[in-house]
Amino acid sequence: MGCGDVGLRVVRQRHAAQSPQALRVVALTSSPQRVSELRAVGVTPILGNLDAPHTLRRLAGLATRVLHLAPPPNGVTPPAKATPAQAALSAASDPRTLALVRALRLRSLPDCWVYGSTTGVYGDRQGQWTPETTPPNPQTARAQRRVDAEQHLRWLGRATGVRVSVLRIPGIYAPDREGGTPRERLLRGTPALLPQDDVYTNHIHANDLARACWAALWRSAPQRVYNVCDETSLTMGEYFDLAAQIFGLPKPERITRAEAQQRLSPMLLSFMGESRRLTNLRMKQELGLRLWYPKVEDGLRS
Repeated sequence: MGCGDVGLRVVRQRHAAQSPQALRVVALTSSPQRVSELRAVGVTPILGNLDAPHTLRRLAGLATRVLHLAPPPNGVTPPAKATPAQAALSAASDPRTLALVRALRLRSLPDCWVYGSTTGVYGDRQGQWTPETTPPNPQTARAQRRVDAEQHLRWLGRATGVRVSVLRIPGIYAPDREGGTPRERLLRGTPALLPQDDVYTNHIHANDLARACWAALWRSAPQRVYNVCDETSLTMGEYFDLAAQIFGLPKPERITRAEAQQRLSPMLLSFMGESRRLTNLRMKQELGLRLWYPKVEDGLRS
């Protein structure tokens, strides 16, 4: 589910891992234009839409392992006569994951379900180290919807015995991924925060993320959460400075947070409002993942 850039990289892991030819990969797509693309890489496409639950019934009983990378919708329109509390609940829910759970429960459930969530569920940790045992504290509607999806799936695992794994994913980057490096941001001259106002940011190379997804499908522990991140510990400004050095571009201007609120979009500001550093011991010890790109500098230079 959600076979975009990372999903296609996961498909390539099947060949890298020399999996049996009998292994069949099926991908849900809502776009008829993508059918030929998926078939070309050995994937069986099924047309359906997570926003149209009746189109998901064909998926019931189809797979023994599910990789769920589809994000929640940007927002959910509440009922016309909804109370403020009901409207807030709608804004914080993920109907796509709920529809998928209901569809797959129509027949035999998969053995394993891996869900790609976000490290945004932790909220602002003020730069503290953050293991998976840290309680979620989502501070945006986007992160609240991810928590809602996680809760649906972990409930499913507890109730039915499906081996549910949640991968909490930070910023995904890769030079061969559209928008996968800060190069365009640097070319636009978008400023960064002064060091005293800056936030810690976390990263994972798209290929290492695909390898983590593959490993979780086969080796994850039941009802387990994993931070999928590299070993980098940089503030956002330090990350942009490093990228500027690698790409031979000017370093970004540094401004105060007050200036940023005047000059930057709400979306950019939302990423500058939370600071945390992630631990990844579970990923390395339980999934057995040895990163190809342990530092973001390695990946940007690749």
